[in-house]
Amino acid sequence: MAYTKCTVKGKDLLSVADLGRDDLMRVLQGAAEMKRKGPEPLLEGQTLAMIFEKPSLRTRVSFDVAMSQLGGHAIYLLGDEVGLGKREPMSDMSQVLSRYVDIIMARTFAHSTVGALAQYSLVPVINGLSDLEHPCQAISDLLTIYEKKGALEGLTVAYVGDGNNVAASLLLACALAGIDFRFASPQRYGLSDEVMTKGKDLAALSGAQVISGNGPEAAVDGADVVYTDVWTSMGTESEREQRRRDFADYQIAQELLTKAKPDVILMHPMPVHHGEEFAEGLIDSSQSVLIDQAENRLHAQKAILVALL
Repeated sequence: MAYTKCTVKGKDLLSVADLGRDDLMRVLQGAAEMKRKGPEPLLEGQTLAMIFEKPSLRTRVSFDVAMSQLGGHAIYLLGDEVGLGKREPMSDMSQVLSRYVDIIMARTFAHSTVGALAQYSLVPVINGLSDLEHPCQAISDLLTIYEKKGALEGLTVAYVGDGNNVAASLLLACALAGIDFRFASPQRYGLSDEVMTKGKDLAALSGAQVISGNGPEAAVDGADVVYTDVWTSMGTESEREQRRRDFADYQIAQELLTKAKPDVILMHPMPVHHGEEFAEGLIDSSQSVLIDQAENRLHAQKAILVALL
């Protein structure tokens, strides 16, 4: 099945689970195909509006280049420029913007903001990151895992670290794809009950397992992929020193990796704090696929744009 047969045209992508299992696999297939073929004008004449409340390197450049390679055009808008409910009601702003463009991507602080955009928009809305989820990251992560491992079903991903938006989307994506997901974090930093329940429900359908509550060693034991993220995300900078203490035993170090499979790969959405989430030197080791993972944001987002348009 090719990416042109996705059944999500005209829909929003606010959560990775919005795709469903079949369409997730089609998007991944489309991303791999686009990566092989290179630029192709599948969205010629179409325009993407990119709204940013949070700064970004990978999200901004990958979406902009994606639209360019697809023959379309991207417009960069700062949150203050469009108001996002401050200068005028969200309903007015979203409806007007969606009369100008064909699709909207928003990188926001609050998930309710991207949700309100989608509620009133006349065109598809993509969650480029919110406080609850980061679906585009999770989709590109699965593409990277597939490239490195040659399969998805039956693998084990161990996530060690903060139960943030990246962890939530990765859990849901793994559950959809039939990947066992193990999660380890300090107390107070776990995933929400809602995400855990949703992930376990999806995993029951795909034959995967979702396991949490154990320490890093139990999570990493026999894992094919070890994944982590920053301990201090944007918006939690005031907690940095406390978080460094709380996560000290959750650093990915070589000793911990002896519990994983010999061909384990290391993943991180970036930006990464060298010597913090990973012990010094691991990011540059042969086990690290961080740069390939970052590149795949471009290819995954091209497939997402085509699927929704």
